[in-house]
This record gives sequence, structure tokens and C-alpha cells, in this order.
Amino acid sequence: MRLLPALALVLTAAPAMADDSLTLMLDWFVNPDHAPIVIAQEKGFFAQEGLTVEIVAPANPADPPKMVASGQVDLAVGYQPQLHLQVHEGLPLTRIATLVATPLNCLTVLADGPVQNIADLRDRKVGYSVPGIETVLMGAMLEQAGLTIRDVELVNVGWALSPALMTGQVDATLGGFRNFELTQMRLEGAEGRCLFVEEHGIPAYDELILLANPDRMDPDAVARFVAAMERGANYVVNHPVDAWQVFRDAHPDLDDDLNRQAWTATLPRFSQSPGAVDHARYARFEAFLHDAGLTRQTLPVSALARDPGA
Repeated sequence: MRLLPALALVLTAAPAMADDSLTLMLDWFVNPDHAPIVIAQEKGFFAQEGLTVEIVAPANPADPPKMVASGQVDLAVGYQPQLHLQVHEGLPLTRIATLVATPLNCLTVLADGPVQNIADLRDRKVGYSVPGIETVLMGAMLEQAGLTIRDVELVNVGWALSPALMTGQVDATLGGFRNFELTQMRLEGAEGRCLFVEEHGIPAYDELILLANPDRMDPDAVARFVAAMERGANYVVNHPVDAWQVFRDAHPDLDDDLNRQAWTATLPRFSQSPGAVDHARYARFEAFLHDAGLTRQTLPVSALARDPGA
């Protein structure tokens, strides 16, 4: 009987177990696309899962997949189309969650400009920012209108997509996000229009995903991260006004017209089941890239994506 108080004293004095720590690298600076992650952080959902999550922005948007592959960070925000190519190139990566479950990429034109459909692009200039995948997407869209990539002039305008279009440097741009670029143009006095890639020959895909190194990741910690992110996504959709206030308070520099309108435009695109893998979607896009000649073989979905909660 005398052991019981002593045992109780030992249990009381025992230190609490430390949280598991994860470092998450975003694809770019914080913006409304990352709302479920920011909300999960600010509302304490990660902490409630026993996680301490450090969220960092990359110096170069090309860095996150490489840093996950090399073990310099635990997780990163990436893009499904690029993931396929990165895995084929030998990078040890897998998709462990979906953040934005629809394409955001958009072929943007001026609403009152000379390009009203894909066929109007013949002999015109198309601006882009990411060589490789965007030129393949452009080629597939042109094919739907009976054109080829040789029928347009591709111009690498870097990240200045909207300025290049509004100043007439190019007649269309590919690579701008429909939830940002159209709003940015409108705020600057130009009305744009989006020709949706998934309506012009491109298989639908997950725009923003979470990446991990399958050989290095802690499956239990990753599963808890995804569970907390799901709570964040549900909170954003269920309480959009309150969620915006939490987001704004965490990042007051983003409290402007562009980000407020982008927030509203992005809400319906967040995955509400981020861990779940749409196997057919990944298989279709893998076949699309193979048919386009970008890959030598077709990988199984299991080599590209996994559901950490399954």
C-alpha cells in the first residue's frame, strides 16, 4: 500500500512527452491557397495531434520537392503534374495529401481581346513561366483546336504573367492561377477571361498537394498532420468569415482586396478529404504524360501517391 503514493508521485513528476516536430515548406509565399494549413496551425489542430509544425517559404519555388527528397524538410507543398515528372526523374517523393483538389492553372486572355477560343491562338504569342510541363499542356490544348505547338510563339515571361498580357507583350498566358490572376487584372483595370485547362483536353488533376519522402517519413506523424489539415479545411469551409479573420490576424500583410477576393474564390476548391487518393485521376494523368511523350513508362499509382490514413 505504501507503494501507491510513491508511484503516484513518480507519475506526477514524469515530464510530458515532447511533440513530434515537422518542417513544412510551402510552394511559394503564404497566400489563401494555404488556408487549411494556416488554420490548422493557428487553431491548434496540429498541437492537438501532438505535432509542432514549422512552416517556411522557399527562397526558390523549385526548391521544395528537392528539399523533401534530400531530407532537408519533412513535407512540402507541390503540384500533381510536376510530381509525376519528378518521380520519373528518380526523386523519392510521394503525395500524402491534397490541398487544392481542382486545377487552378488557366489559359488567361483579355475578355475583349482577339483570342476568344483556342483556335484564335494561331500565329499569336503565348506567355508561360514553367518550361516543360506547361508547353505540354499548351500542346494538348492546341490539339483540341486542330493546331500544334508550332502554330504559336511561346514566350517565357517568368512570373510576370498578368503584366505581359495586359501590356500586349503576349496574347495569352498559361500558368496563372484562376483564383488570383483574374482578380489581380480586374483590380488593375483589365478584365480577363479563363479558358479552363480541364475543359480543353487536359485531364483534371489536383493542383496543390503535400509531398513527403516515402523512405524517410514517419507514417504516424504524417497521418496526424493530414488529420489536422483536414480539420483546417473543414473549418475554412464551415466558417469562412471566422477563418479569414484567423488567417488575416496571422498574416496582416495579406489583408488587401486581392487576397480577400482570392480567399473567396479558393474556398470551394479545398479538398475536404485530403488524405484520400483519387486513383483514377492519377492514372489518367500518368497516361496523359506518357502519351505526350514526356515519360518512357507508365507508373502505378502506388508509386506516386498514398493515403497515410489508410
